[in-house]
Amino acid sequence: MAHITYGKQWITQDDIDIVIDVLKSDNLTQGEYITNFESMLSKYFNAKYAICVSSGTSALHIIYKALGLGYNDELISCPMTFSATTNAGLYLNAKPVFVDIHKDSGLINENEIEKAITNRSKIITPIHYAGLSCNMEQISHIAKQYNLHIVEDACHSIGGMYKNNKIGSCQYSTATVFSFHPVKHITTGEGGAILTNSEDIYKKCIQLRSHGMTRDNFINTPDSPTYHEMQDLGFNYRMTDIQAALGISQLNKLDSFIKRRREIANIYFNELKNMDISFQKNDNNEFHSYHLFPILLSSHETRNKLFNKLKEKNIHTQIHYMPVNKQPYYEKLGYKYIDTPIAYDFYTRELSLPMYPKLTDNELDMIISTIKNILSVA
Repeated sequence: MAHITYGKQWITQDDIDIVIDVLKSDNLTQGEYITNFESMLSKYFNAKYAICVSSGTSALHIIYKALGLGYNDELISCPMTFSATTNAGLYLNAKPVFVDIHKDSGLINENEIEKAITNRSKIITPIHYAGLSCNMEQISHIAKQYNLHIVEDACHSIGGMYKNNKIGSCQYSTATVFSFHPVKHITTGEGGAILTNSEDIYKKCIQLRSHGMTRDNFINTPDSPTYHEMQDLGFNYRMTDIQAALGISQLNKLDSFIKRRREIANIYFNELKNMDISFQKNDNNEFHSYHLFPILLSSHETRNKLFNKLKEKNIHTQIHYMPVNKQPYYEKLGYKYIDTPIAYDFYTRELSLPMYPKLTDNELDMIISTIKNILSVA
């Protein structure tokens, strides 16, 4: 049986050709492909500015620093995410504060956010888990009431929509962060981006991604033809033109990728609806882009059984996620996963089924029939 994984990139000849064009050009980095990709991103997502960086993690790190997150400030998020969401706050000596999730969706419970706010709170980072948007209208209302920034962790939700606006338009946030890892909707190998409508934040992020340096708006008087200044402690988080070229090609195919992901999701729904399985609840009927297709099983034991039996059949699923506050590093910092019991219960029963556009109908039939066979055995 063919090896089926839970996620996979789709690279075609046009992707290869544009990368070859870059390799034959004079600039492998900091060239026109970067600016072109950023322009395409801002236009597609209807945001004023896009900043391409080396990963989704570096995007989080840069935007947090650009917004002034620092020592002893608090970053409010939820534990149902990859650890980078809050690790990027730890890099800046800030303190993550975890809010529990909605039990049926895996999304941050917006009704619990206000209880977590203190005079040290600075940023709220909602995660659009699996490709489904959080309740951004209510979260935005809370943020404005307490003068907090919102950074949307949209690494799962490229191509998704909230209230008819593309996630990434920053209609309800200060900034949005994307990842272009190979299992995401589009890929640049590794890579990420920040979207924002603030010119000041844009300029700050541009500076931070390249060592905190600038070649204009000097503090001191220039004393050489190549004068430049390091005005902040920045990082080398630049994306290469090789990556950006691949991103340009992939972005041109994003709509078709999303269409196929939603077709696959509908097949899963229709074929598995009579099984003892719960699906991610979409209360507001938002446009889901399905980075993941998470299901909830009746128990931890059933989830593990299904995972292992599928693996024996060469069908590889994944679990998203062990709550961040259950990670040993966070436990050493004093965090306890029992403080967010709904997130922990969700983790114990969640399984992410294979979901990527290259998945064929025959492979999909094989996955579904295997799941039915496994779950029908007492």
